[in-house]
Amino acid sequence: MSLEKSVVVITGGSRRVGLHCARTLRHLGCEVHITYRSDRPDIDVLRTEGVICHQVDFEEDDSLNRWLDFLRKDAPPMRALVHNASLWLPDSDPATDYQTTIRRMNRIHCEAPYLMNMAAAERLRLGGSPLSDIVHITDYVIEKGSDNHIAYAASKAALDGMTRSFAKRFAPLIKVNSIAPSLLMFQEDDDLEYRRKTLAKSALGVEPGPQVIADALIYLLNNRYMTGRVIALDGGRNIR
Repeated sequence: MSLEKSVVVITGGSRRVGLHCARTLRHLGCEVHITYRSDRPDIDVLRTEGVICHQVDFEEDDSLNRWLDFLRKDAPPMRALVHNASLWLPDSDPATDYQTTIRRMNRIHCEAPYLMNMAAAERLRLGGSPLSDIVHITDYVIEKGSDNHIAYAASKAALDGMTRSFAKRFAPLIKVNSIAPSLLMFQEDDDLEYRRKTLAKSALGVEPGPQVIADALIYLLNNRYMTGRVIALDGGRNIR
């Protein structure tokens, strides 16, 4: 199934995994729209490559509402909406502002995707060929949990739950699936000991990089008979 000229919207598309997916789909001939929160050099690079960039702060009501209006009224017919925007806040320190932490996690990983799915549904129905897609990027912790990132894990689990609910709501014209990765890319300042311990958590023991997400995303867009499912990209952490 060709994706050429398909309109794909990726939230959080200005860095790391989102940036890589935006470039990959653009190189396949898609009309790619991304959201980004803050200006960064990669935004200008993406624009020169033909990616349409929208500055949106999902934590600000006015900004989010303008984006929802765009999805309802002004967005072109869409082939796919990919929820990649994420925020990773720890809550293990007793000094943590727990109310703020859980509120921010829920806003980014649950409330905003919920509202965007509702707002974009009609544009997605118009953009299918014949089917369209919503893809939630969750996390492997939806199954295992995390004692240091409880709010993060809970909000990603909510996004995972919405995968099946929206799959029921939007069938048969819109497929809804999720991808649940573990750590794919280290940060530049991660030390060797942290890297060693992290790699040892998976059976495959490698840092796979962002292409595995792009591959899974393309697979979902091309598969006409998969909805309400999760693709786990954790290197076999479940069998360690």
